[in-house]
Amino acid sequence: MSLWATAAVLLVACGNDGAGTQSSADTQAGAGASTAQTDAPTRDGLPPDPQQIDFQASDGQMLEGVYYPAATDPAPIAVLLHWGAGDLSDWWEVAPWLQNRGLANPFTNPDTRPWWDPSWFPEVPENMSVGVFIITFRGCTPFPAGCQTLDPEGWLLDAQAALTHAATLDGADPSRIAAIGSSIGADGAVDACFAVNEQTPGSCVGALSLSPGSFLDIPYVEAVENLGNNDPTVPAWCLASPDEIDFCTAAEGAGNSEFQTFEIIEGRHGNGLMVPEADPSTMQTMIEFLALVFAD
Repeated sequence: MSLWATAAVLLVACGNDGAGTQSSADTQAGAGASTAQTDAPTRDGLPPDPQQIDFQASDGQMLEGVYYPAATDPAPIAVLLHWGAGDLSDWWEVAPWLQNRGLANPFTNPDTRPWWDPSWFPEVPENMSVGVFIITFRGCTPFPAGCQTLDPEGWLLDAQAALTHAATLDGADPSRIAAIGSSIGADGAVDACFAVNEQTPGSCVGALSLSPGSFLDIPYVEAVENLGNNDPTVPAWCLASPDEIDFCTAAEGAGNSEFQTFEIIEGRHGNGLMVPEADPSTMQTMIEFLALVFAD
């Protein structure tokens, strides 16, 4: 059994101690992961230090990213897509936390909001380490200024380029790319996941969205349905506050058997879901999502 499959089983067995109501079917990580096997050889990963990455969208727009290599090679890659009030620096603490190699954030945080305070983040299981790729959408700057103009068409191209480039990173397993996004990035995650799979079937294995709102001009329900039509079906998880949960519940009828809705009590929009009082825990849900989609 692979490390990721083992982690998925352990997470299901232990449960989410802080979990509140979940408005769709319970997490199904244990069912498929318990029998998952892998024969692929792995090596020690690259050094844990973050790498500055420049890459290009399909329209020629140059983009900036930072890559945090996993502990093994090849390894799955989580692409993190920011909200409209910030840039890649939104993830300065989340990225090394998911990388799980003991790396302290070497960058200066723009603020002291909860997502820049890892002291309350739940512990990632010892045997889980994921490569993390964070990017800045075109026209966006650090919190609180964020994105200067609305550019849904350009941001969609950026999200697609991020997932495509993630598969080419040194140490990446190109068949295990997943996206996690907040607000505009929430839609970018699910929209780009489908687009990338149209180009390279099976490359994107899941999309987790924090407060989607059809911000990139593709209805969120349609995006979830598109992933449901992939073979195999691609999991799409939707997290939102009670005020915005309708975007999630509307997608429950989209025909994606791997879709799940999580209503986050005490959460707010986008990054406002990444707070210690969130119930169920947004950060724990991220861990469980990655354990599910990255299980071999």
